[in-house]
Amino acid sequence: MPDGTSDSDLARKALGLLDLTDLGDQASEAGTLKLCARAIATPGPVAAICIWPQFVTLARRTLGASAVRVATVVNFPAGGTNVGRICGDTTEAIGDGADEIDLVMPYKAFLQGDPDIAADMIAEIKAVCGATLLKVILETGAYPDQPSIRAASDLAIAAGADFIKTSTGKIPVSATPAAAATMLEAIKASGQPVGLKPSGGIRSLDDARLYLDLAARIMGPGWANPRTFRFGASGLHQALVEVIMGKAARDTGDGVY
Repeated sequence: MPDGTSDSDLARKALGLLDLTDLGDQASEAGTLKLCARAIATPGPVAAICIWPQFVTLARRTLGASAVRVATVVNFPAGGTNVGRICGDTTEAIGDGADEIDLVMPYKAFLQGDPDIAADMIAEIKAVCGATLLKVILETGAYPDQPSIRAASDLAIAAGADFIKTSTGKIPVSATPAAAATMLEAIKASGQPVGLKPSGGIRSLDDARLYLDLAARIMGPGWANPRTFRFGASGLHQALVEVIMGKAARDTGDGVY
């Protein structure tokens, strides 16, 4: 970010790049309604919400004409290899009103030496998506080194990903600055209009600053906007709102802020 950017201005920028997420095991219709309300509340809105497929219809109806987009996940979180089933799931989600699809690529097959199944799935899902935004989750925390993350990034971009995303948040290692830098370098080298979505473990303004600074350093100042950059997070929203509203969180001693 440019020198002299205030914390409040940075928080507002990050809020507009946020995919406010609820992919917990206890997700519910009531929780989806609350998520939608948070997504459009002052000082929002966020870029999108990201929810389980069974809640897409409810979210689409609730958000109505709001600018907040509805994202959902497929092949999540396991990253299986059944292309036909995932194509069907994607078609259904788009029919229910999803604006964006977050696809877990078959990363285990890729890491076991079968990149073709990953490339074929991404290409087929992109064909199903058409104009619907496709974010491909690499699950970078499962990779042994940066070269393998770079190879997966190159593969996903070549196969048609609109965004590449770090993580599901369902394994011990989620987004890391090293993985994000490698992915940004792949995007830059490709020359394609592909975005980045760091996801998982991003909880504070300082976390957001770190990733936005990375994007500015590698891709250039001003590159990060909702068409090229998203944060996937749940806890980040409240931290950003507190900064924007001038309410720094204070621990009361009982875990309530």
